[in-house]
Amino acid sequence: MTLHYMGKFNKETETLPHGEHKPNAVKFKEPENPKKLALIANAASIVIMIVLAVPAFFRCGELIADKLLEFYLGIILSLLTLFPHEFMHAICFKKDVYMYTNLSQGMMFVVGPETMSRCRFVFMSLLPNLIFGIIPYLIGMLFPEKIFLLSLGILATGMGAGDYLNIFNALTQMPKGARTYLYQFNSYWYIPQSETDI
Repeated sequence: MTLHYMGKFNKETETLPHGEHKPNAVKFKEPENPKKLALIANAASIVIMIVLAVPAFFRCGELIADKLLEFYLGIILSLLTLFPHEFMHAICFKKDVYMYTNLSQGMMFVVGPETMSRCRFVFMSLLPNLIFGIIPYLIGMLFPEKIFLLSLGILATGMGAGDYLNIFNALTQMPKGARTYLYQFNSYWYIPQSETDI
């Protein structure tokens, strides 16, 4: 994997690195407009955080008041995971991968022109959410005194809502043996016809 930092994203999707379209490639059924996708992801993020916060409150609610500083530390740490989150996506690519930012809009993402199997795509989408979100959340639920892990887990898991939408699309739309790739802001899948199509 070779990571290229491309700086601030200028909202021109045509400038994003991409490969050739594969024959008979099928675009994922997902919102065409990045703003609509962002609204869906933000709504899903809030729902995820509420769903995780309710059992956390019942498990650790009494400790939050006593360990408020640690609770806030977890919130700050979740914001500091933005770059490592994208780096965890990037290491799942075998070839060139490009990182873009637009911090004024809270945007940071990586793209790579290579194709990948459904399994690797799901793993790539899930990896940072496991490491920074789900695992800290579970540890915080098991050991309530680690309250900063709980708040880190709640926020970091919620921040991965866009990744969960990608996982859902891959699992529900890609047939067995299909491969996927990103072209501008849209994902496509195709069935390889030969070894050279991979």
